Amino acid sequence: MRLIKSIFNENILLIPIILMISSVNYSCDSKGEQVEVETLSLPVTTVQKDSAVTTFEYLGAIEGKVNVEIRPQVEGLLDKIHVDEGDFVEKGQLLFSINSLPYVERLKNAQAAVEVEKAKLENAKIEMERLQPLIDHEVISEVQMKTAQSNYEVAKASLSQAEALKGTSQIDMQFTQIKAPVSGYIGLIPMRVGNLLSKGDDEPITTLSEISEVYVYFAMSESNYLFYKRMKEDSTARRLNPNVKLILADGTIHSEEGIIDADAGQIDRNTGAITLRAKFNNPDKLLRSGNTGKIILEQVHPNVLMVPQESITKIQDKNFVFLLKADSTVKRQEVNISGKAGQNYILKEGDLSEGETIIQSGVNKIKDGMKVEGYQLTATP
Repeated sequence: MRLIKSIFNENILLIPIILMISSVNYSCDSKGEQVEVETLSLPVTTVQKDSAVTTFEYLGAIEGKVNVEIRPQVEGLLDKIHVDEGDFVEKGQLLFSINSLPYVERLKNAQAAVEVEKAKLENAKIEMERLQPLIDHEVISEVQMKTAQSNYEVAKASLSQAEALKGTSQIDMQFTQIKAPVSGYIGLIPMRVGNLLSKGDDEPITTLSEISEVYVYFAMSESNYLFYKRMKEDSTARRLNPNVKLILADGTIHSEEGIIDADAGQIDRNTGAITLRAKFNNPDKLLRSGNTGKIILEQVHPNVLMVPQESITKIQDKNFVFLLKADSTVKRQEVNISGKAGQNYILKEGDLSEGETIIQSGVNKIKDGMKVEGYQLTATP
């Protein structure tokens, strides 16, 4: 007969066992009369120790390492869009132009005001120079000189104020040319040429994402976080893998492993969860801001006993396997599960011993104490 290979060890042995239960087939007894016998073939496996890995999954949201909202700094009509959605742009590259004519005129007015204040300052200086000889010869009182000096200081302050206004106008003029603050990819552009832009707009002109590296934000419960922190510092072999994996929306695993590099620092009182951040390299620029995925944490379990999930039967809140004893009977044995690794359960120490034989599958067809009429040990092909 074709035998089933164990899912966690290629050298596991399978045993077809013949159980005496209700009638299906017929054979003859010593008197030549037919008796009812059912033959039932079930695979068994020997319990062995091996290394295992348990995983923890958390839903995450992906953001570029730098994710910048592009917003106007001055009000005006959108005159020109120099890029398209999805374009990669370099830092300093021109993205949008706002109509600059009003700001050109403001700059001209500010420049003219500076020239006026320079002239006033020069007049105040000339007046001081004119009065000085008269003061020296005591023709006029020093009060007039102090008034002239005060007018000079006022003129100098007015010039400084005019120059500051000119500087503000120059800055506003520069803001009509919106440039990329970082290198990255252009997001959606909801605005169109002719739209009025202002600093108070609810939504940005676009979003710029630098995605050579990405952050994945995910949340875990308080109890899981405590477990994570303890296992992260565990110096024994039973530790968490410092690297994490990212499963993408299509079920594939991201080519680069990441690391958890930050957490929120406090538990959210409303949800009882804490947000953590994992960082991944993104060399092929496959990951973009707004993507979702699953963070996979792995815990290593060296040299542990494992049994197939299908060998476990549940009664209320307890788990059992059927142990094949030396007298060819099966015994229901309670076991405690400490984790799940693939299609196997990890058992706590002391429930079973390495080398013992258990029923691998079909455990719903047998009962505690059933006797094996006969069995043949056959190696897995």
